[in-house]
Amino acid sequence: MSEGKLVYEKREAIAQISFDNPSAHNALTHQMWCDLRDVCREIAQDSSVRVVTFRGVGGKAFISGTDISGFVGFTSGRDGIAYERHIDECMAAVDALPVTTIAIIEGWAVGGGLNIFSAADIRIATPDARFASPLGRTIGNCLSMSSCARIAGAIGVTMAKRMLLLGEVVSAQEMMSKGVLYNLVEAGGLDAAVETLCLRAVSNAPLTTRASKEMIRRLSSANLPNIDDLIEQVYGSEDFKRGVQNFVAKNKGVPQWSGK
Repeated sequence: MSEGKLVYEKREAIAQISFDNPSAHNALTHQMWCDLRDVCREIAQDSSVRVVTFRGVGGKAFISGTDISGFVGFTSGRDGIAYERHIDECMAAVDALPVTTIAIIEGWAVGGGLNIFSAADIRIATPDARFASPLGRTIGNCLSMSSCARIAGAIGVTMAKRMLLLGEVVSAQEMMSKGVLYNLVEAGGLDAAVETLCLRAVSNAPLTTRASKEMIRRLSSANLPNIDDLIEQVYGSEDFKRGVQNFVAKNKGVPQWSGK
């Protein structure tokens, strides 16, 4: 397992969360997911914070996904249900942040990176940024209901289907044309653009921000159906085991899926 870490820094009213695992393109380890949950809960209780930024370290990736080495030990579909519930718990802490959140994307935003990107209120990226959720072409798992709703709500159902059903990679330019991104900025001007965004967010009335975010959160997460049966079926399948083995072995190409 890669030795990544989550870094939390605070500068006056601005909280900065960095994903530091550049050797694995900032893939999130189990501990990084837990730290993200805990830091977001801490920030939510800090009334001095007005904006939170999310950024990957190294300039080549926001987050390339989740470190899947733990999947090797899964023995049944129930392990998949437990895993997705853990991710939902961590992402719920991101969703519940009562301040403006800004995702800063350089390079790849894949899998869990796309999920966190989708949870952000404002998104800014460099022109070389790329977005994907190629579950069906890598390890053959699936999203939770909350993750699916979050991503589809942010990027649109049609684009979500292209990613999930075809494994397509979407460019920053297309994300910008669809209104998913707030702005495209060259790497050299990214820090200044983020600073301007943060200062604008900080100056907004905090109770207006808090109420508006909570309204949208309740609207987007209300009455989601239980899909444990689907998750158990996928994570308990032979295809999932085959996909994990193929990925860990670093075999190139799409696994030979059997549908079982």
